[in-house]
Amino acid sequence: MSSERTAPIRLLVVDDHNLFRRGLVALLSQDRRLSVVGEAGDASAAQVSAAKLAPDLILLDNHLPGVSGIDAIAGLKQAAPGARIVMLTVSENVDDLAAGLRAGADGYLLKTIDTEDLADSIERIWDGDSVVSPEMMGKLVGLLRETPAVVAPAATVPAPPAAGLALTRNTPTLDSRDPIHTLSPRETEILKLIARGDSNKLIARALDIAETTVKIHVQHILRKLDLANRVHAAVYATERGMV
Repeated sequence: MSSERTAPIRLLVVDDHNLFRRGLVALLSQDRRLSVVGEAGDASAAQVSAAKLAPDLILLDNHLPGVSGIDAIAGLKQAAPGARIVMLTVSENVDDLAAGLRAGADGYLLKTIDTEDLADSIERIWDGDSVVSPEMMGKLVGLLRETPAVVAPAATVPAPPAAGLALTRNTPTLDSRDPIHTLSPRETEILKLIARGDSNKLIARALDIAETTVKIHVQHILRKLDLANRVHAAVYATERGMV
């Protein structure tokens, strides 16, 4: 638990499967870092609870009756503007992952995650990280490799395909006006590690600097690039051939 936090992270759990939801609430409630302040079984009830309870973080299933979790994100953000939103789902569909991140989710976790890992991920997300299950990060990078990156108005000359490779991607030519050029060498180094999926703790260890220093650098990176969170930063870096 962060030394800066004096109160547990307040959670709203949204899942239409009563047995799973109640079991999850019971397990999370055993962690002193967390406090489940509400639960809901559909998007409408979740929005009402979010507005009433103002949770710190919302755990949101995608397969809800009526309105899907992804489609509910916008309304939940309006109801509780300060809340982080984390998809917790069985869906390993990369399109669901991409849609959730585009809609503003701060994380995408699979329900196969261990309870302790889930609690750790919740804390990381509340501290400013954006977390994607390792199984899904590979799919996200694969999707980006298959999707041409549009990062410069100038035309690029594609390189000849390499023999023996089933999937190739041309390195994009970056416009001189791209804000990535405003990053310092250290910030660029950290951005590459973010794109690799490293947490602040791992980045601190790799660069032999304090974790609080990493957090400050991450804040500067997001501000300079006008990005909402770490996942968007990872996508941004991958599109520019930094991974």
